[in-house]
Amino acid sequence: MSHNGGAPAWLSPSAPAPARLGAADDRTTATAALARARQGEALVYRGDYRNARQLLAAMGRRLQPRRERPVRGADLVARFKDERAARRREHLLLSRLTVPVEAGPRIPLAHAPDAGAAILAALGPPLALPGILPVRDLLGMIGAHEWRRKGVDVPALGARLHPRYGVFAPVRGEHVDLVAEAARRWPVAGRAALDVGTGTGVLAFVLARAGAAVTATDLSPAALASAAEDAARLGLQGRIDLVEADLFPPRTFDLVVCNPPWVPGEAVTPLDRAVYDPGGAFLARLLRLLPAHLAPGGEAWLILSDLAERIGLRAPGEVDALIGAAGLEV
Repeated sequence: MSHNGGAPAWLSPSAPAPARLGAADDRTTATAALARARQGEALVYRGDYRNARQLLAAMGRRLQPRRERPVRGADLVARFKDERAARRREHLLLSRLTVPVEAGPRIPLAHAPDAGAAILAALGPPLALPGILPVRDLLGMIGAHEWRRKGVDVPALGARLHPRYGVFAPVRGEHVDLVAEAARRWPVAGRAALDVGTGTGVLAFVLARAGAAVTATDLSPAALASAAEDAARLGLQGRIDLVEADLFPPRTFDLVVCNPPWVPGEAVTPLDRAVYDPGGAFLARLLRLLPAHLAPGGEAWLILSDLAERIGLRAPGEVDALIGAAGLEV
């Protein structure tokens, strides 16, 4: 959209542009806002920023389903799909409450935070301004900017990582601990290792610290930039080769490590892609292509939750069957 006297640019990285724009202010009720959002209208808030946040919260409360006690033996897959559909609707509707963004960038509302640095860190220059940005996205950018400043503690590294906006942060460390323990049991020093879908780079850092020569791949420029920054902070920049690639670079490795998205379901937001693998396509392709990238005697470490099997999203034995079909064995 034009920023030269035309419609303001749609700045959201997570929601589709609306069919039309309308005005909202401190008099707008949550019921009215939701009714307009359901008609495809994005509301551009012109009032007190604090009231915009309160309106967003009130809209969210009205979208919450009644919580009934689960029926014993109820179909977990149907419940899961219903929940994901509800999350998609909620994200779409709540993303239609927006605030204006002007040159700076700045939010020209009373009591708005100084969010210019957070917006630039998330969306990067140049920005097409003036624009509009969902309040939900803005809050996520502000939170991510603060997270990046403070860092996320990773006990297995004895250090903090500083993920960029849109990069899945290792706020739970069980998978990192598993890889650190595996690297002690199967020493990786001097071996060529590959971390597929590196994200923040946390598993690559564990392997590099253990002495491996590490290549780390990702398709996200933000992830690769985030990993490069933290590699430098940790003094590992010379021991990790960061490559923008879809799964594998054209060579073989003694060790391939991957913590893939573990739930075969639809992703609602870009960040969801770290968790949700529609149709299990990522996992199937990873395992099918893996043998061509393993050196003789090499190993692959797949860090994968069994949640999908437990609730019926993936058939028991399906992962084992994919591994066997690729000519691999556990």
